[in-house]
Parts: sequence; C-alpha cells; structure tokens
Amino acid sequence: MNQSALTTTALAALRIVLGFLFAAHGWQKFNEWTIAGTQASFAKMGIPAADLMAPAIAALELAGGIALILGILTRVVAALLVLDMLGALVLVHAPAGVFAAKGGYELVLLLAAAAFTLALTGAGRLSLDRALFGRSKSRLAALA
Repeated sequence: MNQSALTTTALAALRIVLGFLFAAHGWQKFNEWTIAGTQASFAKMGIPAADLMAPAIAALELAGGIALILGILTRVVAALLVLDMLGALVLVHAPAGVFAAKGGYELVLLLAAAAFTLALTGAGRLSLDRALFGRSKSRLAALA
C-alpha cells in the first residue's frame, strides 16, 4: 500500500471508530440515562447551565458521531467535539487524575486528541466531504 492509500485507510478507520464512540455516548444520554437524568447528572457534576447543556451535548455527540462516520462536515463537527471533551476534562474529570476507572480524564483526552486530528486533517478521501465538496484534507495537512 502506498502512503496515500495508508492515509486514506487510517483516516477512515479513525473517523468511523471515533464517530461510533461519540454516537454511542450521545445515544446513551438520550435513551439509557434520558435527557432529564443527564441534566440531573450534569447539575450534580457542576456543569454550568446543565438544563441546556445536557440536550445540546447529547445531540452533538449523537449527530456529530453519525456525521463523523459519514465524513460530512468533519472539520467543524470534530472541532465542536474537541470543545465538548475539553469541557468534560476541565469541569469533571481532571480532579480525579488520569485513569478512567477512577473517573479520570484518559478517555476524554484521547477522544479530544482523535477529534483534534480530524479537525486538522479533514475526513479523508472516503467521505461525503470529499464527494460533496471535492476536498479530502485541509491545507495544513497538505503541507505535511
């Protein structure tokens, strides 16, 4: 496989797995915990405007995850998900240390880094972004 094919495959794999994980977390907030339960949980964790943030974050994670899987509006969605994860890190997980088993930030940091990668590189060739807009990567990625 040449470098271009490897990059195409890697970006598609990253986008699909990351999209699946975000969509699963959004789905969980809507269906398993319910929006009311998520609002109560957010309020208990000290998240500002929990009544507004809970449905907004649930929708972002669910719709954003699906958008990443499809590779549509990837840079914008990924940037919003970076902000989502940085908020979770700072507001909730940082005081618990690194490890997720103790409520720490390792998962949200990894999700933020993966989303940041997609925000910089774009969706790649195997995406709706490429099919609809004709661009598979950012100008920044083209310099590499």
